[in-house]
Amino acid sequence: MSYRFLEHATDAIVEIDAKDRSEAFAVAAQAVIDLTIDSNTVTESDQIHFSASGKDLHYLLFSWLEEIVFVLITKGFAIGRLKFDMKKINDQQTHAIDATAYGEEIDLLKHHFKVEIKAPTFHDMEIVEKENKTYMRFLLDL
Repeated sequence: MSYRFLEHATDAIVEIDAKDRSEAFAVAAQAVIDLTIDSNTVTESDQIHFSASGKDLHYLLFSWLEEIVFVLITKGFAIGRLKFDMKKINDQQTHAIDATAYGEEIDLLKHHFKVEIKAPTFHDMEIVEKENKTYMRFLLDL
């Protein structure tokens, strides 16, 4: 499981290699958190519950990234750890994630705030699942 930031003049492009879909979504969330704060400095004294859903995996990834950014930036909650469950909502392609973020109110100095993410985008978003491996790439507007 790994992620890397690819070169981009003004935004962040994240590329992920994971063993499966669930791990890929976990790594995507961690990449967003690591881009924003130092999660190693977070005390897990509180929790926030949230969810994401999408009509397919691309929309689910967009919604998931959007919720992580919302919790970090808008709610001002420093995420130290995430726990989540992925599920299909019905017989179609609709997917959902129910999540709990463990952490505390963000402190810009304590958590070494790095950069504000405005939003995820669909631009160049890619999700490929092959032979016990999931690859993702997405762009974050900074």
